[in-house]
Amino acid sequence: MGFVATEEEVSFYRENGFVEIDNVISQDELEELRMALEEVMAKPPAQSVQTSESKDLYYRVLNQRVNTWRDHGIMAKYALHERFAKLARQLTGASGIRLFHDHALLKMPGDSKPTPWHQDLPYWPMDVPEGPVWSGPLSIWLALDDVDERNGCMMFVPTSHTIGKLTGISLVEPQDIFDYAKGSEAAERKPVIVRMKAGSCTFHNGLTFHYAHSNTTDKPRRVLAVIYMPDGTIYTGVRHVVTDDKGLVAGQPFAGGLFPKLA
Repeated sequence: MGFVATEEEVSFYRENGFVEIDNVISQDELEELRMALEEVMAKPPAQSVQTSESKDLYYRVLNQRVNTWRDHGIMAKYALHERFAKLARQLTGASGIRLFHDHALLKMPGDSKPTPWHQDLPYWPMDVPEGPVWSGPLSIWLALDDVDERNGCMMFVPTSHTIGKLTGISLVEPQDIFDYAKGSEAAERKPVIVRMKAGSCTFHNGLTFHYAHSNTTDKPRRVLAVIYMPDGTIYTGVRHVVTDDKGLVAGQPFAGGLFPKLA
């Protein structure tokens, strides 16, 4: 099993702002990661952060645990894995890739809500180094279950990362992000539905428009997502659950053991 992106995958990512890469983990690794995710989510957070509770509106969109790697060694094995970080470095062309944070993303069965169209970068306290649009922060979205429209697969708008950074929206009382992008040719592109087998992943740029369907099945949809940033990314000082009270200095690059260089 190879873990180097093909030239076609790199080109597709840079042009469209996302790419699917199949079978990035083996069946044995998939089972190990599933077990670890179940274990970490079954216990109250210690160093990780639970962003919603079962009665919250946000929980119906996402049952999310941030920085699971700080609570569970096997989660750390995958959140910090050089294999994924090297793919991120290859796709972006960055000289180095740092971790921002991981998060377990469970879309729960029952009264599930879609994750509305949004960009990620408006929520991150990052000043992105100058460079091509495809060289900025990105996420891996690693499916631990087969995903399609029934249980919360993703959709992306090709080339939408070229529109630029827009206003962040509420995921529980969403606005129409396309209203902010009127007049952009990219915003008129037809969204691409990405159905995947467990053990496959997508990478997407922090500016790419994306959406996840609701979960209409009777089981949680389980995902490990990891956010990466190019080495040299500057902390802006804007409040964020991962950076608050961590001694970071606005205007300085991310560094240190909480934001390690992985590739």
